[in-house]
Amino acid sequence: MSRVRTPIRSLTLTAALIAATLATGGCNETKQNAANARPLPALGANIDETSVSGISSGAYMAGQFQMAHAKSIVGAAIIAGGPYGCSESIFANTMPGTGTAILNLSKAVNGCMLDLLGVWGVSDPDDLAKKAEERAKKGEIDPIADVVNDRIYLFSGTADRTVAPSIVKHAADFYEKLGVPQKNIEFVSDLPAGHAFVTDDEGSACGISGEPYVVNCDYDQAGALLKFIYGDLQPRATTPTGDFIDFDQRPFVRDNDSAELAETGVVYVPKACAQSPGCRVHIAFHGCSQNREAVGDTFIKESGFARWADTNRIIVLFPQVADSPINPQGCWDWWGYTGPQYLTRDAPQIAAVDRMLDALHGRGGGA
Repeated sequence: MSRVRTPIRSLTLTAALIAATLATGGCNETKQNAANARPLPALGANIDETSVSGISSGAYMAGQFQMAHAKSIVGAAIIAGGPYGCSESIFANTMPGTGTAILNLSKAVNGCMLDLLGVWGVSDPDDLAKKAEERAKKGEIDPIADVVNDRIYLFSGTADRTVAPSIVKHAADFYEKLGVPQKNIEFVSDLPAGHAFVTDDEGSACGISGEPYVVNCDYDQAGALLKFIYGDLQPRATTPTGDFIDFDQRPFVRDNDSAELAETGVVYVPKACAQSPGCRVHIAFHGCSQNREAVGDTFIKESGFARWADTNRIIVLFPQVADSPINPQGCWDWWGYTGPQYLTRDAPQIAAVDRMLDALHGRGGGA
């Protein structure tokens, strides 16, 4: 496997640089307006069997959400992402304002994407596991014991030049250090995929790392990760027959936080889940510049999740981050641009998505 050798000239990077480096493309000015969006439906979802997945910044967010709410998460899929807490600087919280985020993002690019800081112990799975255990003891995330039985799927394409394969391997090692059995971990690293979500019948050529970051490698990644997490599933539908519902994300954001979410998100609801309660939920976190502002509904409708959801009573939640001056590529926060609590259950984005789960269950969650 090729190691990324892209030089980074300065360790005092700006938020715009990390967004551009993580970017999976440019951005389009189309805004998703909440005027016609519906409330998130209360479906009596079984949120105690929730799973998460994500690519790139979404992969880091999937891991962060899993650690924060491990009691309700049964599995996580980390696609082109690294271990939980990787970007946190040892000087975190010692600088006022945006200082901590600037320190973190320098480490994020050089150490947690390009793997250029290994000699200084950056992205060390053992150290990161110990920090996670300390955070759990403080009550900032759920107990580590709730992570140990999870099923963990990881993926790195051999043509990925954005996140080094060794970083994804560190994520696998991180889970082992926490006590997740090897049989509960699957690391796929032998496909010539670029920095993208992989399908068997949609998207660009396999090795492309470009908009919309969905590629055809003759590999059904949505099915592979869902089956690894949940076990045997019914065959996928040929065409989804449920509803892609635009819902208003604003009620899930508290007035005093900085979640930087878009006005609308999308939830896919199979007909069976609209008719009777008890469906499980899978949360799919997009990558940088893979939000709806950048690529429309491509990731949402061409990733393949809906086809598996239809036949297996799974609701798929596609929360959305907005483009903004502090986050121009619409990345999920894995370096602290929303504040110093970004790794905890009190993180603005994590808290908002958790409220969405509550709403799908039917116990509220909005403001």
